[in-house]
Amino acid sequence: MQSKPPSGGFFMDGSLRAPGSSMTLQEAALQTQGPQWLAAARATTMVACIVMLCACQAPPEAKTPPSVAPNWTDGWLPFALPGKRETEYSPAFTDGRWVLNAKSERSAGMYRKAMRIEPAQLGAVSFSWKTVALVEGADVHRNETEDAPVRVMLAFEGDHARLSQRTRMMFDLMQSVSGEKPPFATLMYVWDNQAAPESLVINKRSDRIRKIVLESGSAHLGQWRHYRRDIRADFRLAFGEDPGPLIGVAVMTDSDNTQTRAEAWYGEIRFD
Repeated sequence: MQSKPPSGGFFMDGSLRAPGSSMTLQEAALQTQGPQWLAAARATTMVACIVMLCACQAPPEAKTPPSVAPNWTDGWLPFALPGKRETEYSPAFTDGRWVLNAKSERSAGMYRKAMRIEPAQLGAVSFSWKTVALVEGADVHRNETEDAPVRVMLAFEGDHARLSQRTRMMFDLMQSVSGEKPPFATLMYVWDNQAAPESLVINKRSDRIRKIVLESGSAHLGQWRHYRRDIRADFRLAFGEDPGPLIGVAVMTDSDNTQTRAEAWYGEIRFD
């Protein structure tokens, strides 16, 4: 059964191809604007996780053991990035709680939920994750190797009139393809192979995606890692201003750029 994408969609891959062409739809549209716009489009063809693109299949049903807490992944949906092999997500009851298992085999894809929290109500986000191995060769600083075993992503609304002309044009093209308005900003928490914990990484394809590294290296592999983050403080650190409404949350485990594999587990994501 399919569900309609929520309004104010979030998290998109920008690599759909124009029919009969090696160019993306964005590139084909920008070609008429001159070479400088085509070059800009090619620099943003894999703007990872910006806007919802299409309806997603309902998540696999998980059997609920008697007398346990509800499955926190109820209401979440998988999203396959166009042209990418899909990461598999499956809820499971283990060690007395619900977790989300993610398996990536040269793949990318998300598990996400639409929501809305107004700026005045934004507090903290709490979550946990575990992975048993780093993604070999991954580096969140480089587009060609930008994979991670675990990510938690938050999408925000904002005043699009404040964005650069290049970004607005890219967003307009995405909306024309998807029917969904991209979010103003995406804040991402990641585990990287080498980047220092608490370092900030700005996505090279779109500065509207910014990452805070929470874990680095192999020291804590195989362990559940727990976090409680101040959303407003982290957004200010990443973007230099106060956040707008929070409109979506997602997780992603990916290994498509490095053509390797990854497996991870996510605990409940809570907002308070």
